[in-house]
Amino acid sequence: MLNEKFLEVMAHEGVVTIISSSQEAPGFHAVNTWNSYVHIQGDTLYIPAAGMHSIQEDMAANDELLLTMGSKEVVGTVGPGAGFHVRGRGYFVDSGAIYDKMYAEMPFLTRVLAVKVADVQQKI
Repeated sequence: MLNEKFLEVMAHEGVVTIISSSQEAPGFHAVNTWNSYVHIQGDTLYIPAAGMHSIQEDMAANDELLLTMGSKEVVGTVGPGAGFHVRGRGYFVDSGAIYDKMYAEMPFLTRVLAVKVADVQQKI
């Protein structure tokens, strides 16, 4: 599911946007982080969270997330720059091995957003 091109994009710096929504909070909420902050294990993305309060509130009612990420350093479908849409279900982690590992690298985090990937689509 997380193919070589996706992993190549994630090995370069770029912006990751995390988008959530719920009926309780109409509309969408979006937060950003960096490709280099995302840890990948199997089909799960682990993202440091310092804020993300609107995302967490939405996830109480709807744990489905859309993420976008890309890098201009990777050749895409029409030339320089490759980007992806990732859909998955999220949950927050505030203890355990992945939390401890990421906290050691990024002590600003208060918890880790885990996204179990359901679908990946290359858009550019």
